Amino acid sequence: MIRRYMEKVKNVMQWGKILLPLSSIRFYPPPFILRNPVSEGVTAAINNGHEVAVIVFNLKDMNEITEQLGPYQYGQLHKQIKKAFRKTIEQQISKQDIITLHDYYYEGLTLIIKVDYLHHSLSEINMIMGNIIYNVEKSLHQLYPSLQPEFESGYMFVEKKNYSIIHSVESARRQAIAMAEKRVKSEWTEMVYSIKQIISKKDIKILAQPIIDVATKEVWALEMLTRGPIGTVLESPLSLFSVARQTGMLYELEMLVLEKVLRQIKETRCRKNIFVNCTPLTLGNIRFTRDIKKLMQPYASISPQQITIEITENDSIDGLKNFIYNIKMLRLMGYKIAMDDTGSGYSSLSIISDIMPDIIKIDRSVISNIDKNTVKESMLQGLMLIAREAGSLVVAEGIENEDEASVLRRNNVDLAQGFFYARPSAFVKI
Repeated sequence: MIRRYMEKVKNVMQWGKILLPLSSIRFYPPPFILRNPVSEGVTAAINNGHEVAVIVFNLKDMNEITEQLGPYQYGQLHKQIKKAFRKTIEQQISKQDIITLHDYYYEGLTLIIKVDYLHHSLSEINMIMGNIIYNVEKSLHQLYPSLQPEFESGYMFVEKKNYSIIHSVESARRQAIAMAEKRVKSEWTEMVYSIKQIISKKDIKILAQPIIDVATKEVWALEMLTRGPIGTVLESPLSLFSVARQTGMLYELEMLVLEKVLRQIKETRCRKNIFVNCTPLTLGNIRFTRDIKKLMQPYASISPQQITIEITENDSIDGLKNFIYNIKMLRLMGYKIAMDDTGSGYSSLSIISDIMPDIIKIDRSVISNIDKNTVKESMLQGLMLIAREAGSLVVAEGIENEDEASVLRRNNVDLAQGFFYARPSAFVKI
């Protein structure tokens, strides 16, 4: 009886799809039902200070593959896809960071994870996405050699200020799909338009977070941090830079940040050392040294020696043939070079010998709860030995309490940064 009833329901739904235009049934039933455990997981992550990333994985040429296989065989393929993604995701991402992996009605998979913006980088998310797709495609190619299934992916961050978590996640998912597909559709076009408007109108805000001399407790430098237009989805730096990266506007955005920083140094007559973040992608751009010279022309009162270019993200420099050359040119021009996220992975350690940075910033993952973990203190001591060998000053990032700060003093760490000392605030003269 139940089986016959379900078959009738299925038939009605199928006829509904045929008789009604797609636009009239597109959101009925809702395409993405956020169940309570997921809603609770997203809410808990946001309340604990995390960002939440929505990542989509779509099968390329799905319609052609469906026609080639037929509904039943495609259903079997989809089961294998889900199984492969679940296995690979569990290998790539910590279980505690996974909120859900959702099956979007045979059209793709949506992964929702929590992200700690203090030590997760955009390139890390890109790397995770790439590794997941590579491993899934590899396993599926063995099962379906004639099909060679391939996937596209995109991501977006959940807007925290929205009145509805469900609405925020669905909005982020639609934007992530647009990023993945990069087709002429409203969400993608809107994101491209938004980031272009921000850059053309120079609509970003610069905040400053002090870097403290551990011995004297005085402000030694200021790190410049970027925020997008207030009250928009792109106010968050993670959202702002992720959209810029995925829409091919990262270089323009980072050059705008440099321009804004220079203007505010001049307006405030700041004489402190200034740290400005740049990704390897920007630093490896053939135009970078020429463009920074051009940016500096109206600011003759600012010496390049006041500026430290902080290399952020864990992008591989392999293939960035201009990266090392540009670093050498920046040094000749008088700029200092800092290496961010040291200790967060092998890549950040291996690059030290290539660039010999003036300053090494030790990642928060090493510093967090270092007062309760002797292994972390040994890691700190090892990284300091590397820094001393390279002739680099050391900045410990993410200091949140006196106990962590006391470990830095005990180990004669040069500089420190974190909420314990000061939060980011408006850039004013110090």
